[in-house]
Parts: sequence; C-alpha cells; structure tokens
Amino acid sequence: MGNSSKTLSKKHSNRIPNQLVDNSDHKSHRKTSQSDSINPFLSPSPAPSPAPAKLPVVRLYGSPSNPATSYIRFALLYKPVTLIYAPSETPDFGFQTPVIQYGSDVISGSSVTILRYLDAKFPKPMLLSNWSGGACDWSGGAWNETIPAVVAAAVLQHRSLVWHLERMVRWAEDLAARGGRSKGDPVMGSARMEVKKCAKSYSQLLEVMLEHAQMEEKIVFPVLEREDRGLSKSANEEHARDLPLMNGIKEDIKTIIVLDSGSSSCQDALFTLSTRLKLLQENCKQHFEEEERGILPLMEAAELTQGQQERLLEQSLDVMPGTHSHLLKFFMEGLLPQEAMLYLDLITRCTDKDRAGSIYRFLVEEHDGKRNEGRPTMALLLKGKS
Repeated sequence: MGNSSKTLSKKHSNRIPNQLVDNSDHKSHRKTSQSDSINPFLSPSPAPSPAPAKLPVVRLYGSPSNPATSYIRFALLYKPVTLIYAPSETPDFGFQTPVIQYGSDVISGSSVTILRYLDAKFPKPMLLSNWSGGACDWSGGAWNETIPAVVAAAVLQHRSLVWHLERMVRWAEDLAARGGRSKGDPVMGSARMEVKKCAKSYSQLLEVMLEHAQMEEKIVFPVLEREDRGLSKSANEEHARDLPLMNGIKEDIKTIIVLDSGSSSCQDALFTLSTRLKLLQENCKQHFEEEERGILPLMEAAELTQGQQERLLEQSLDVMPGTHSHLLKFFMEGLLPQEAMLYLDLITRCTDKDRAGSIYRFLVEEHDGKRNEGRPTMALLLKGKS
C-alpha cells in the first residue's frame, strides 16, 4: 500500500438511490424504513410519515483482489454512511491504492490515511485509536508496539469469546424465564426457533473456542515453556478442565430441541442450560484474566524478533482455519470497531497479500440476499446495551 494521499476536487451529479447499493453484486443491503401505519383517530387517509434522513454517500473504488480494498470496505460498514462500492481492477483517479469519494473529496493512500479521514468526517464510531498510548493494560484497551503481535491477537480473541459467552448467557436466561413457552419478547421467535438459533450460535462459539485453545497450546505455550518450565502442562490442564462442561452444554441444547415446549422437563432443562452457561462464562473469564496477567506477558521475555513474531502469528492462523474463514464474521461480532480493525492490521502484518485478501473477503462478501454489513453494526449496538 502506498503512503501518499491526495484530496482532489471532483463533483458528480449522479442520482443516489435511497438505499445502500453494493455494485459488486447489484444488490440492495440497507433499505430505508418508513412507517405505513394508519391512525384512525386522525383521519381516514393520513399523510405518510416523513422518510428518515438520507445517510451521506461514500463511494469506494478498488480491486476486489486487493486486501486494502476489502479492509476499507469493512471499515466503512461501521460508519453511518451509504456505501457504493465500484469494483475496479485498474487504478482510479491515477492512484494504485483504493480510493474513496465523499462529496468533492477524493482520498487515496495508506489504510491509516483513509481511516483517519473517515474518523475525521464521521467520528462515531472511531476506527483508529492511540494503541501506543499506554502500557499493557488490556482492561483499558491500551496496546503498544512492544507487545508481541501473537499476544495482542490472543487477547483480542479473549475479548470476542467473552462477549459471545455473555450473549449466550443472556439468551439462555431469557429462554429459561419463558420456560419454553412462546410468550416473551415480541421481537424474538418461538421458543423452539430460539433454541435452534441458540444451538447454531453455540456450535460456532465452540469451534472458535477450541481453535483458540489449540492455537495457544501449539503456538504460544511452547515458546513460553522456554521461559517457564512446566507452564505448558499447567496451562493445557486448564484448557482441558472445561471440556466436559462445554460438551455437556451441547448435549443440553440437543435435548431441549426435542422436548415439548412449555413442559416441566423443558423448563428444567432450560434452567440447567442457563446455569451451565453461566458457569462456563465465569470459568473462561477467570482463565483469560489469569493468562493475560501471568502467562502471556512472559512472551516479551522471549525477545522475539519482528520476523519471529510475524511467523508465530501466521502459524496461529494455520491452526484456526474456521475462525479466519466461515466464522470470521461471527468472531468479529464480539469486537468493538477499533479492536476489529486492529485484528485485521495484525493479520496484514503476518501473511501475504493473497491470503490476507482471502480472509478479508469473508467479511464483505456472501450476502445471501441480505445486508451482511449489518453484523458489525449490530455488535456495536449489543455492546452498548450490555
């Protein structure tokens, strides 16, 4: 990626539709909502409610095969804008890097340059932060360049897993409160439908959790073993401790699916599921905190070169194939925008252009007829609620 940036004056009079248009597949992904309800106390034919204000339009030009294009495209999904993506294999406006156009501004350059511009124009949510502004205080969100990349990646994985576990607990608590009956939050589906969705989400979470544990066992702990003999054995035992609980939860969900909704046995099973998920959440939070406080900091003592750090991180991608392919959008739901962009930055450091591009495209493609870009925004909303 280049480091140059320019702002050109270039006016367009193209008519913009009242929806998000992704020209990569000519599908609409965000339709404006408008109330069509009728109030009989006002008049037989009331005037329609005014349409919501149009979002500002940002155009993105760039090659779909360029990871920088997918990176910027993903970043724009967090911003309150209407995105129009125009795939182009040839440079636009004379630039080799992706180009964004907002009003008369045409911006190109490094990813950081473009993100700075977007943060300046659309401050909420911020995508860049001063990661070099503090010590290794993970609870406060600070990160600096002295922390090995694989450690930063592991901590971000912890954050995503904790968020998903908390969401699963709230989900199970709601199901238990309903007792398997359909009565409850009107935005939710039937009890059986919710349990099936819960089963799918837990299956995805379980796969990410197991891959994360394998990454630490195969990549991180062997390096740390040289600094602290016996550490690997102790850490691996910690990982194995919760496997029976994790598998038990999976079986609980399978049982609930086949039980009669609203029956006493279904209510008992839902209560057991909620209790077990809460225990798993507490165990994982404690385990992650212990790792971040007493184990992962030892990686700095290993004094790895930059090249060694990048190879370790690339090896971690190798042992987490599901997390960085079909489960990547699920994984990213658990991260705040700044954390998500940092995680992608770490991937960029450690792997080649083709592989990074392939990983990033999982975040912005496979629309399945709906706005896949809504996932990151929904993650932000859910985090705000919690």
